Amino acid sequence: MVLDSLSTSLKNSLKKITSALFIDEKTVNELVQNIQRALLAADVNVQLVFNLTNKIKERFRDEKPTKDQPKREFLIHIVYDELTNLLGKEKEEIKILQKKPFKIMLVGLFGSGKTSLAGKLANYYKKRNYKVATIGLDVHRPAAPLQLKILSDQVGVHCFIDEKEKDPIKIYKRFEQQYKNYDILIIDTAGRDALLHELIDEIESLNKIIRPDERLLVIPAELGQTAQRQAEQFHKSCSITGLIVTKMDGTAKAGGALSAAAVSGAKIKFIGVGERPNDLETFNPPNFVSRLLGMGDLETLLEKAREAISEEKSKDIEKRLLKGEFNLVDLYEQMQAMSKMGSLSKLMELVPGMSQLKLPKEVLDVQEGKLKHWRYSMNSMTRKELEMPELIDGSRIRRISSGSGVPASEVRDLLKQYRMAKKMMSSIKGKDPEKLMRKFKGRIPGM
Repeated sequence: MVLDSLSTSLKNSLKKITSALFIDEKTVNELVQNIQRALLAADVNVQLVFNLTNKIKERFRDEKPTKDQPKREFLIHIVYDELTNLLGKEKEEIKILQKKPFKIMLVGLFGSGKTSLAGKLANYYKKRNYKVATIGLDVHRPAAPLQLKILSDQVGVHCFIDEKEKDPIKIYKRFEQQYKNYDILIIDTAGRDALLHELIDEIESLNKIIRPDERLLVIPAELGQTAQRQAEQFHKSCSITGLIVTKMDGTAKAGGALSAAAVSGAKIKFIGVGERPNDLETFNPPNFVSRLLGMGDLETLLEKAREAISEEKSKDIEKRLLKGEFNLVDLYEQMQAMSKMGSLSKLMELVPGMSQLKLPKEVLDVQEGKLKHWRYSMNSMTRKELEMPELIDGSRIRRISSGSGVPASEVRDLLKQYRMAKKMMSSIKGKDPEKLMRKFKGRIPGM
């Protein structure tokens, strides 16, 4: 999970508030001390931590809850507000201008994950119907151009590289006439082991020649509080317009990288949450804090769902379900969409309340393994069996098991799951989807 240790500490602190009989100054002071410890342990800038916790105490002392609002809810709301303010207050998306190409230049130190990030960013914008190309200007790391080419090919975008040329400006100028054929050009630049003069000079030169529309500093989550100094120096060199924090799925504290935005004045635009091309999320402070506090993040969940399955396909499935038509092809497509959305553990933290269930990682791994086995089973079925699962008897189960390498018992589990799903779908056959949604919303607090 993203920032698992910090999230656990904050959730435990708030749990004490929700179970407290009285909310008084002593309770608030204890909460503030717990939050300070959690944030400092996560490498958040010391001054920022004390500013935040002082603000929490001041607001609780000076502001009054609404008539129907319990004090504990009022205090939790203040904590949520101030954590959101610390991380940038509101989402700031990159606005792609109507010009060709819109240039996004990635800068950062060696090992920050720029090249991998370039592939993810290309994938992100391609999925939003932009024609994207990448260009590799990292001439110092021998494998960088080829790595960018491979990543670009994986997500289906064009990549400009010249592995023999050692002057990044010459590489950029060589392909200059072709850039106008693309909506977005993502530029991968070189890094260094430290902020050396050669790196700063190279970035300044590239910045003058390329004149990028966005200059994004890529910072790995494990960088700690040195992220602040890096952000400031890169900002002086090329006036960075935003940050991208990578490797957020690891065990890194990440507080230093996240709070670098507060000190540099540049907002975090994206966070990298895994190794796969889809593991890139727009950074939305309110939603991110909500996830940290165990309140979920439905907006990100819905965005992942939209990316996993096209609107046209979604409508087609909806029509079939409302007619009561449901077979293993439909179940297979839903499972494929889920696999594109990410691991179960990542999806769980996006669903309100689910992260607080504290399901063991082993349980989630077993469930994820089962979904994979079910997909293998369905890959061994004939089209007729997928469309008419009722035909699958004992002998067919043995054949499917043998062909997929999945135990027969798991094939039976799959068929049992299908029958349960079909029964549920039959119950909504012919009903008005809008009425169903209103009924569903009526059962959810706050909707």
